[in-house]
Parts: sequence; structure tokens; C-alpha cells
Amino acid sequence: MRTIIMYVVLTTMTLSAHFLNAQDTNNSDKTEKLKQEKEEIVISEKEALKEEVEAINERLVKGEITTEKAQKLKEVAAEKHALNIENRLTIINNQIAIIERNDSDYLNSNKGKISIGLGAKDEDNGDILFGFNVNTGKKSKIRYDRRTYSDLVVAFGLNNAIVDGQSLDDSDYKIAGSRFFEIGWAWKTRVFKNSNFMRIKYGISYQSNGLKPTDNRYFVENGDQTELQEFRVELDKSKFRMDNIVVPIHLEFGDSKKIETEEKIRFSTSGRFRIGLGGYVGANISTRQKLKYKEDGDRVKDKIKRDYNTSDLIYGLSTYIGFGDMSLYAKYDLSPIFQNALVDQNNVSLGLRFDL
Repeated sequence: MRTIIMYVVLTTMTLSAHFLNAQDTNNSDKTEKLKQEKEEIVISEKEALKEEVEAINERLVKGEITTEKAQKLKEVAAEKHALNIENRLTIINNQIAIIERNDSDYLNSNKGKISIGLGAKDEDNGDILFGFNVNTGKKSKIRYDRRTYSDLVVAFGLNNAIVDGQSLDDSDYKIAGSRFFEIGWAWKTRVFKNSNFMRIKYGISYQSNGLKPTDNRYFVENGDQTELQEFRVELDKSKFRMDNIVVPIHLEFGDSKKIETEEKIRFSTSGRFRIGLGGYVGANISTRQKLKYKEDGDRVKDKIKRDYNTSDLIYGLSTYIGFGDMSLYAKYDLSPIFQNALVDQNNVSLGLRFDL
């Protein structure tokens, strides 16, 4: 009988030792995970600060804020993320202290759960406090940033017309004096959920295409034909302008910087190469001609607004290539400038484009 009792006591002691060792190992594993999470918190807050500083620098480059304002914003951001690190590390340190003086399941029990107004419940990951899990050690799911952004588009440069059987060297329009201008709003949506290599860029723009005839000429309507004729006196200025509203659509390709924080993954094209291929379609909303000259000692300024047999439907091809916000921009109207013309003339433009 005494032998049996001794056997039971020894067996019980052995099982208890194994249990305590397993408990210590479990506690140690959880402690190590929390220590690793401390390192990840510091890294994520530094990345978030870096992203915020880059955004401030972009605003400074665009002229939206002064150097002094940018410095103040950077100081505020640095202080905010430093406090974030301090507060979040304090929470982790408190969890480690709780684990070290209690059993491994304490945090998962009802008495070990933390209830604070800033906390939340995640069905998959457990209790979330200040954006991270306090019961299981699992991180909340990282989400990708929104897929669509918008930009103000501004473009300007040289304008001319390509005439059948005629080179630009023999153009009827002044190379330096003929210009175009475009302003509009564009949306950019990445095609793939987890990649920003290909984007669709679409929007609405106002385009103004100007032509300055050579050799003291101006445009004259003769029935359904519009042609250049020499003016009766010396012209100080002769300018023809078409104003259009168009809807441009481009496929944009280019590299992106992948910025990953604890909460989200963002793609930035700031300072990156990009190329856009596409076209536009729209309508002519106004056609006018401006003439300045001196006659009988008087200075005369004529502003003539009429149809001039120009095309109502405007459509063409366009492309841009560049880095960051600035690109080299080219567009070509497939629709002729004048309807029913004996020789087709198609507007062509080359200049700079800014996506701000």
C-alpha cells in the first residue's frame, strides 16, 4: 500500500513539473511575440512619419505652403508619431508584465480582457486596442489604399495644322505664334487591385486651339468653304481660335513607389516615370477670329464670332510621357478643322502637361 501511495505522489509531482514547464514555455513564447510587436510598432510609426513628411514636401514643391509652414507641420507630425510609439509601447509593456506574473491564459480570460473606450472587437483577430490586437497578438488585416485619385490637368504649348500634301515647314500658320491651352479635371483608377503598373485616366477638359495665318491673311467664309485671303490693309494681328469641350481617356503605364504601413498599402507615382496613350472626343463650343489693324488713321480691333464651317464633333489621339507631375504632351485631331474643305486640315499640338 505504501508503495502505491509513493508511486502516485511521484507521478503527480512529475506531471506538475511538466505542466509548469509547458506553462513557462507558453508564457515565454507570448512574451517574445509581444517584444517582436514592439519592434514592428516602431518601424510602422517611422514609415507613417516618412509618408507624412513626403506629403508635406509635395505640398511645399507645389507652392501650396511656405517653408516655415512645412517645417511646423513636420515638427507636429514627428511629435505625434513619437507619442504614438511611446503610448503603444507602454501598452505592450503592460501586457508583458501581466503575462510574467500570471498564467498564460490570463489575457484571454474575462478578467484579463481590457475594456477601454478606444478599443474595438474584431471577430477574426480578437480585441483590438488602438489599431492592434491585445488578446491574441494577431495584427489587423492590412488594406490597400483607394483605387481612384483625381488631378487638375493643365497643358500648353505650340499649335499648328497638318495639311494634306504640305509639310509644317510650308505651313500657312506661324509656328511660334500659334498656341494651344488646355485645363481640366481627371480621375486616375488603377486597373488591378494589388498593382499600380496600369491605370485608366479619364476626365473632362476645355481645349483652346489658336492659329495665326502667315502673309497678312485672314479667314473668309465663302458658302460652305472657308479659305485664307489677303487682308486689304496691313494687319497687326490675325488670330483664329477654336474652343472645345472634350472627354480624354488614356491608359497610363509606369512604375510606382509602394508605401506600406500597419494600416494600409499605398502607391505613389511622385517623381516616377509614366506614359499615357489614348485619345479624346468632344464638341466645338466656339469659333472666333480676332483682327487688329490701322485704317484711315484709326486703330481697329475686330472680334468676329461665327461658325466658319468648323467641325462640330471633335475627336483625336493624344499621348504624354514624363516623370512625376510634368510630361511632354502631344495631341492630333482626327476630325478636320473645316468641314467640306477641298483639302483637309487637322489640328496638331505639342507642349507640356502638368497633372497637379
